Amino acid sequence: MAQMAMVMNLDKCIGCHTCSVTCKQAWTNRAGVEYVWFNNVETRPGQGYPRRYEDQEQWRGGWTLNKRGRLTLKAGGRVKKLLTIFASPVQPKLEDYYEPWTYDYEKLIDAPLGDDFPVARPKSLITGEDTKIRWSANWDDNLGGTAELGHLDPMVAKVRAESEDRIRFELERTFMMYLPRICEHCLNPSCMASCPSGAIYKRAEDGIVLVDQDRCRGWRQCVTGCPYKKIYFNHKTGKAEKCTFCYPRVEVGLPTVCSETCVGRLRYIGLVLYDADRVTEAASVPDDQDLYESQLDLMLDPTDPAVIAAAREQGIPADWLDAARRSPVYALAKTYRVALPLHPEYRTMPMVWYVPPLSPVVDLLREQGHDAEDHGNLFGAIDALRIPVEYLASLFTAGDTDVVTGVLRRLAAMRGYLRGITLDEDADERIPASVGMTGQLMYAMYRLLAIAKYEDRYVIPKAHEERGHELEELGCSLDYDEGPGMYEQAPFGEASGRPVPVAVETFHALKQRQTSDRLATPSEMHGRVNLLNWDGKGTPPGLFPSSGGRATPPGPGATGGADDGPGVDPGVTGTRS
Repeated sequence: MAQMAMVMNLDKCIGCHTCSVTCKQAWTNRAGVEYVWFNNVETRPGQGYPRRYEDQEQWRGGWTLNKRGRLTLKAGGRVKKLLTIFASPVQPKLEDYYEPWTYDYEKLIDAPLGDDFPVARPKSLITGEDTKIRWSANWDDNLGGTAELGHLDPMVAKVRAESEDRIRFELERTFMMYLPRICEHCLNPSCMASCPSGAIYKRAEDGIVLVDQDRCRGWRQCVTGCPYKKIYFNHKTGKAEKCTFCYPRVEVGLPTVCSETCVGRLRYIGLVLYDADRVTEAASVPDDQDLYESQLDLMLDPTDPAVIAAAREQGIPADWLDAARRSPVYALAKTYRVALPLHPEYRTMPMVWYVPPLSPVVDLLREQGHDAEDHGNLFGAIDALRIPVEYLASLFTAGDTDVVTGVLRRLAAMRGYLRGITLDEDADERIPASVGMTGQLMYAMYRLLAIAKYEDRYVIPKAHEERGHELEELGCSLDYDEGPGMYEQAPFGEASGRPVPVAVETFHALKQRQTSDRLATPSEMHGRVNLLNWDGKGTPPGLFPSSGGRATPPGPGATGGADDGPGVDPGVTGTRS
């Protein structure tokens, strides 16, 4: 079978959160999912989002082996799920995510002249009442509060249990890295196995894991089952939602929104072929530290004639096979062996891989006055890396430090080898040989990691027209009326039973804004607030909660004109930016 997958090069992530914001605007800018981030960027060490999601002793996500060595859900089998189907206590609360909020900007705009400066109090988007901001999806950003709360990171606790003094949080010794996360679109998804309704499915053509909104009944067992906590509950529609790998874009050969807008160009998307019949066997190896190799073994060589023949028998088109041969994911994960899966010990066979960061050791050497690109210095400094190898191993290899050290040595060797070439010195072939590579292979890895062009980073075959009937009902076209948010409430919440991507709503809202000289009317917005439809002047109806906890209904004069918004004196200009 074919699987769309992603690799992220953590050396290049600058923590700007552009990926998170663009994903938020494209997919979760609706009522009921204010707290949802399909893509988020965590600062590590940190508790993550939701808080301490990696603590599977508490959240019971993923798979484990029973006494007979067979895979079973960590949260329990069918009987246990049946007993807890109406109230599953093993899932994060809203406080573990965060209570989304806005600010009472109306006070700033409409407050009468006085001696006191008006204050925009935070208002809960859930209750409409005043709230105190105690947590958010980005609370640990740039080590905010880590000196006091860093010990709550489950991976820190795990490493500390093995070596108490290995991780310290004094300012001069602390370490930091960014970890962008999306749904892993696993080969062995525990969320899919946990769903009592069978609403979660893995697309046969590309392996993307989706939620069928028609079949979802809101049991929320998938939230418990996902160890990465990348499935969320929409409290307005009563349905589960998750990252879709931007399938409407992927189907036409475009990368995901988070990849397209990534400032650091750290994401790679490609196709891999895998042996679907061996997934259970690969996920059932007894030793957690063997899971990385067993998952690599699932990924088939797209140049092998036997694999090509089998793929053709399974109906995989020729252009998809060509894309698999050019896949940057296969190259980084299996050819160069520098990309690692996130938490393989969960046994879900995740398909979003990471190149661990080497930059901190380079920066440290430079600060100490050493030659930061000399491969000998780099090799010697890896064991003293500011980001402890044990910490990286707890994230990517179930604690196997040898694998992580091997990856870091290959990355360090690449720096040293290319340094000689850049300085017009003779290429030192001993450097790649010391990490089991050839100079030609190492230079190809450098081309992909350092200066890859758009078409090299994103090798995405298009969906085939002859399979179009399979995709018709998914409604991924953007050229029809009555998109999301443009129709009446359904019995089970807004848009229930309508499988239309939310990107359509964004498209129509932006189109209306660009082709109109006025704000959208209440009938056009159907009670929604979409800032794409707002010109920044005045107050769009429904933006601020009323004191009663419900959104203020738009008044008859709430549409306003292009120049003056409702409730704003046209003669006052100093209150607007």
